[in-house]
Amino acid sequence: MATIASPVDRNTALTLSHERPAATSSGYLMLGVLLLALLAIGVGASRVNADPLLGGPVITVAGFVFVFVLLGFYMLQPNQAAAITLFGSYKGTDRTTGLRWVVPWYGKKKLSVRANNVISDRIKVNDLRGNPIEMAAQVVWRVTDTAQALFDVDNYKSFVNVQIEAAVRTIGSRYPYDDYEHQEVTLRGNHDQVGAELRAELIARLAMAGITVDECGFTHLAYAQEIAGAMLRRQQAQAVVAARQTLVEGAVGMVQMALDELSKKGVVELDDERRAAMVSNLMVVLCGERDTQPVVNTGSLYQ
Repeated sequence: MATIASPVDRNTALTLSHERPAATSSGYLMLGVLLLALLAIGVGASRVNADPLLGGPVITVAGFVFVFVLLGFYMLQPNQAAAITLFGSYKGTDRTTGLRWVVPWYGKKKLSVRANNVISDRIKVNDLRGNPIEMAAQVVWRVTDTAQALFDVDNYKSFVNVQIEAAVRTIGSRYPYDDYEHQEVTLRGNHDQVGAELRAELIARLAMAGITVDECGFTHLAYAQEIAGAMLRRQQAQAVVAARQTLVEGAVGMVQMALDELSKKGVVELDDERRAAMVSNLMVVLCGERDTQPVVNTGSLYQ
């Protein structure tokens, strides 16, 4: 009976490549050999008429050496590498900059190990509470293992883009967009913590491709359009409630201070009913949204 491989078996079936130095040589040394071969061709050409038996073989041998050496040259710029292969077999990576040389039948695949900056497309994600939000990330990545980047994934640049989107979706669904009680880690309020977790997620996902992430962060974070209006009204209402609460707390303190000072200095003696009326009037003055219009009492305190 056929057996189904477990996820562990499928993962261990993939043999990861590992970068190692390639056996290459300096191109400047071989450039000297190339010039010597060119000089030998010139000498043989000058002697071919006088001594054909000597001039002909010299031209042939020197010409073969010239072509052989010429086909092995390649150039590497700073932060550029070349993966060396022989008939499909990986033989190492050359990271030495300048003019380089390898045996002509070795294949050379150049790739950049410079830092790359990617800004992902805006994607719609459901946060921890199920609210649809829009997210986009900026990621700085670079190749650290050329063998894994070339031979363990089909197209490492496309692989990076796909994994960035998957990581953004994972982190976006792990936290709520906002917490009005300020008791949870949120996407909007904890940029550094969430960004660090996004970087760790990307490093883990891109390790099999020999790629690391130097920096990442969110470039766009907002509620989706279908709920943006409702969430804005909710934020405005919560802001109004918070402002009212602060205003009332301050007004109560001011009224208490006014009553205490009046009683302490003996300015006026108020019974409970008049004290309640004064408190009501002061609260209206302090908490009202419009400027109050004073009414001057020309009679007694009780009329």
